[in-house]
This record gives sequence, C-alpha cells and structure tokens, in this order.
Amino acid sequence: MKKIAHCRTPERKARMRSVIERRQSDLSLVMANIWDPHNVSAILRSCDAFGVQKVHLYYTDNTFPNLGKKSSASAKKWIDMERHSNPKVMIQGLRDAGHQILSTGFSERARPLFDYDLTKPTTIILGNEHRGVDTELEELAPDQIYIPMQGMVQSLNVSVAAALTLYEAFRQRQAAGMYNTPSFDAKTVDAMVEDWCTK
Repeated sequence: MKKIAHCRTPERKARMRSVIERRQSDLSLVMANIWDPHNVSAILRSCDAFGVQKVHLYYTDNTFPNLGKKSSASAKKWIDMERHSNPKVMIQGLRDAGHQILSTGFSERARPLFDYDLTKPTTIILGNEHRGVDTELEELAPDQIYIPMQGMVQSLNVSVAAALTLYEAFRQRQAAGMYNTPSFDAKTVDAMVEDWCTK
C-alpha cells in the first residue's frame, strides 16, 4: 500500500528538506552485534545529529534490539538501516563505493582518530560492548582508530565513542564546506522529502 505524504505545514516540509540537504551520502556506520537498546538508540541519535543517513547492521550472534519510540527519540525514523549477514559482501560493497573502512580498536596498528581524513568517503565499524569488533570484520577491514584519552580508564561506552567519532567527522567536513551543498542529487533529495513526509 502506497504511503501518503502528510507534512502538516510548508515549514515542516522545508525543515525536512534543509536537514536532508545536509545529509552525507558518503559517511556511514556499521553497528556490529551491539546489543544494548540504549546504546543503539544513542548511536542513531548521533547519526541524525551529524548528518549520517546510512547505518549498516551486522548481527550474527545478537539480535537487533527492539527500540521504543521514547528511548530512540524517534531518530530511527530518519536513518536508513540495512541488515547484513555476510561480512565479505558488506565490506566489499563499501570498498566498491570508494569508502575507507575504519574500525574502533586498541591493537598495535590502531592510529588516533585525528590522523585520518574523514572528508573522504568513510565507514566506521563499531563493535560489541564487551568484545569489540568481531575478528572476521577486523580481518577484512584492518585499519583501526582510537580516541586519545588522558585518564586511567582507556575505553569509552560504545555510544559515546560513536558520538565523538562522528563529531570529528562533522568537524572536518564542516571546515571543508561539505554541509553547504547537498551530497545527494536533486531527484534523491525530492524522493527523501516525500518519504519523510509519510513518517
């Protein structure tokens, strides 16, 4: 059944268009077996806040959590989510799209987040709350980032790490003027506006 657009006012439709025109078509996240619904909801809110439109869901031993409208602040409505079960197909698809793929981690090969040019097409992999990024993903995408910290505890909650990482991407892209011009073509923007009006 076809959805019917119901933007209540021209102002709301204009607001949607303004947000969509700042969405980054070449910046995405992979959530890999993140099980806590509060973490998932917070990550989706950060995606919405910093202009990420696409989130890839890689769930092999955890199910994607059920998100209530209140806990997610409705952010999930505005984000495109794609499920994956085959890591090779997912990673190859991102590479074919020209993305650098960076996973969070603490191995010897990990480099500070600030060392990377996040104005390039980029996908960030966020791992499970307890074990981090799954081995099969690390093998396929060996480039790792870490967030430099000054305290005794050298790890952050996964949703906090997501927010800081996306903010750094936003900072770099904002400085480069990448939010000033739509990254989606006009036809796609129009289609997204009509879709958002049904939500």
